[in-house]
Amino acid sequence: MNQSPTLVLSAKQGFRQLRWVIILLFITGVTLNYITRNSLGIMAPELKSAFNMTNEQYGYITTAFQVAYTLAQPICGWLIDVIGLKIGFAICALLWSATCIFHAGAASWLHLLILRFFMGSTEAVATPANAKVMTEWFPKKERTIANGWGGVGFSLGGMLAPPLIYGVHTLWGWQAAFIVPGLLGIIWALVWWKVYSPPASSKLIHPAEREMILADQDPPSTSPRIALWTSLGRLLKMRRFYGIGLPAFLSEPAWQALGFWVPLYMAQVHGFKLKDIAMFAWLPFLMADLGSLAGGYLTPWLGRYFNLSRINSAIITSCSGAFIMVCLAFAAFAKSPYTAILLISMGGFGHQLVSSMLGVLVMETMPGEQVATANGLRGSFAWTAAAISTLVIGSVTTLYGASGFTYVFLCLGLFDLVGAAIMLLLLWEKRSKQPGPALAS
Repeated sequence: MNQSPTLVLSAKQGFRQLRWVIILLFITGVTLNYITRNSLGIMAPELKSAFNMTNEQYGYITTAFQVAYTLAQPICGWLIDVIGLKIGFAICALLWSATCIFHAGAASWLHLLILRFFMGSTEAVATPANAKVMTEWFPKKERTIANGWGGVGFSLGGMLAPPLIYGVHTLWGWQAAFIVPGLLGIIWALVWWKVYSPPASSKLIHPAEREMILADQDPPSTSPRIALWTSLGRLLKMRRFYGIGLPAFLSEPAWQALGFWVPLYMAQVHGFKLKDIAMFAWLPFLMADLGSLAGGYLTPWLGRYFNLSRINSAIITSCSGAFIMVCLAFAAFAKSPYTAILLISMGGFGHQLVSSMLGVLVMETMPGEQVATANGLRGSFAWTAAAISTLVIGSVTTLYGASGFTYVFLCLGLFDLVGAAIMLLLLWEKRSKQPGPALAS
């Protein structure tokens, strides 16, 4: 595979390498998705003061987002499977962006709670959309690497949010920290609606690229569209789905802590001000980007070098991320804020190794006509844990104060090891297979 493709345009025939333009557009959308959701976490110290919030009340606000996100992910995935990614993603992006803008009019923590619930129900489209765009626009041999690049958007937004939100806040106040990302999201949604189509119907793609993509994909399903509850029921009866869903459940609390709780941890434990948070809070997300990319390239290498199947290669990569996540447990005992940031950043790297491979395993093990629904259901498992953990973290840090974060990080650093054991038990293919087309590079 040409890993640094050159974009070529023929006036009559269309773009070559258009799939990489599509993935770049998708990354941009997911980046904005994460900037809008992380605005609350960055502004949390000021909002807590403005609305006289306790950590427990802040936990209720973030939990409202997480509950909505949890419930909506399989619904958004099913919607995408039924009406298509073009319309489904555009509608959700418009709605989450408008809701973000409405945050500027909040007058109490209860207003923020309601707005976060509506925002979570529409931003939930990101996870199922990720699997759908990979399966629609990439041949099997490129999906692992494409998924690594696609995962960049999920952490790039978290990386860019602190300096962007802090800069906007400094210039125009905390209300603008919600208005500006919302307006950018609306602009992106209109571009997505104008540009995106599946390769089979795209007017922008070069015929040679269309043929190359479609030749290495499963044939389109001819079965009738599956009702939402039927689709979910089938997935929940699959033993192998729990080899994805349960590790996702155990992995997600750490990722939520990076966005919602690390800024407060740095403020309450290490005395960071908002400016200090903006300077350092993006580092775990930079490392998460690197983790996503590393997973995309490490997995096919493992398949070739050790003659592993695509599934087993993804499992090994994910397990390596679980061991790196132990850095979060060590962060619980760090005395220096800079040591804590380094260890937390390594946790971001490890988490994205785990998370990106869970996406690959969805594409490798789930039926093609249900891939977005399956990825959404995987997200629901993850965000159920996120909602529970947010309530627990809010209560623990309210009850024990800053010392409560020691217990929090100790647990977050060990959960993924349990998830790795479950994955090995339920998904490992006992007989190694030839690496297959998806491992070609």
